[in-house]
Amino acid sequence: MPVAETVETIRMTNVLRCSRRRKPAHDQETDMWMTELDKTERRTMAGCFLGWTLDALDVQVYSFVIPTLLISWHITAAEAGVLGTVTLLASAIGGWLSGLAADRFGRVAVLQATILWYAIFTFASGFTQNYEQLFICRALQGFGFGGEWAAGAVLIGETVRGVYRGRAVGIVQSGWAVGWGLAALLFGLFFSTMPEHLAWRALFWIGLAPALLVFWVRRHVPESGVFTKGRRERPNRGMLRQLLAIFRTDYLATTLRVSALATGSIGGSYTFLIWLPTYLKTTRGLSVIGTTGYTTVMIVGAFVGFILGAYLADSIGRKRTFMLSAIGSAVILGAYMLMPISNRAMLVLGFPLGLCAFMMFSPMGPYMTELFPTRIRAAGQGFCYNFGRGIGALFPALVGKLTSVIGLGNAIAAFGIAAYAVMFLAVLLLPETLGRPLPDDVEPSQQPEGGAAKSYTPS
Repeated sequence: MPVAETVETIRMTNVLRCSRRRKPAHDQETDMWMTELDKTERRTMAGCFLGWTLDALDVQVYSFVIPTLLISWHITAAEAGVLGTVTLLASAIGGWLSGLAADRFGRVAVLQATILWYAIFTFASGFTQNYEQLFICRALQGFGFGGEWAAGAVLIGETVRGVYRGRAVGIVQSGWAVGWGLAALLFGLFFSTMPEHLAWRALFWIGLAPALLVFWVRRHVPESGVFTKGRRERPNRGMLRQLLAIFRTDYLATTLRVSALATGSIGGSYTFLIWLPTYLKTTRGLSVIGTTGYTTVMIVGAFVGFILGAYLADSIGRKRTFMLSAIGSAVILGAYMLMPISNRAMLVLGFPLGLCAFMMFSPMGPYMTELFPTRIRAAGQGFCYNFGRGIGALFPALVGKLTSVIGLGNAIAAFGIAAYAVMFLAVLLLPETLGRPLPDDVEPSQQPEGGAAKSYTPS
């Protein structure tokens, strides 16, 4: 065989071997995307993840102390539901105002302020002596709770490049499952080692921990480059004008539909988030350890759901991910609460219920980011998400009132399934945004049909 042919044969053999070993570019991007993030993207992602994790810890501890308060303070289920609702209503107002503030003063500054706010009032809740005092602390806590998401979701959405945005925001959203898990673990630990009258207070006292995160964020997380550039090119026109802009004719349809999407998703999740530990302990007769175990299974499902939702949002699209999540949540919640199943079957169903019910929140941040232009992005995102939170906040209170009529399980199922139906209908009316660059500040006449602004700048 001639030397030239031998060399060519060896070369082609090596090429074939390498091609077998080398993954397609898409697979490499999927597997290695986190290593492709630069320092700013990684630090922003870490700061927002920790903020959302500790936010969830502070909010979720209340659901574990409801059974104790029902007995020790002699309050009704309806009154306990109101304590859950007031936090969510206040968070709607806080998120709305924080969105306006984030468009004016910056995403990072508002993120720091809201983390510190909710940490202080969660801690203060542990010192309350009666229902009225706890009501006030829970309301004040809600202002910070809502504001943290409004600032953090926009910050991560603007900082991480478009090709990774869905996955990055999904990873940040998974911090909710981590915080929820920490609340469940601390509940099991404190109530197993402390007197009950002290254990529930300790759960609130641990809520001061997020205050330490503020110092790290202040030092390591920079302001969004998109916001800085936009403020330099377009000076602020006033908070009221920013708010009213999302109700202009060209944005109104998007604002209303996204608000309905948020109402359904948040209302459905909070319906059973607030009441699940009480349902397991009072209706199903589980112990503290049993309640913790069942809740933990659902939390693990929620964590997997956040991650899965992040990848689905970047592969099959935001809308399809929402639809799959809504249908799965409604079906499994109905089975969990309405079917005559054993406790063991409930344990098994907890995983897919957590997965489906929280998968929908991974695309939520990037989807809203991609629907509003920079100058009103935080205002639009903050209003829509927190409007949904405000209306969804009524669901736990209504469940508490309806419990005496149809039972806790039936009430949870009724409001949860109705909420997911609202969410599904809203998604049908909204456009797909996968692959679109972030919308810039263009004139309304240049926007495409559906209310989402046409973009002329790369993400």
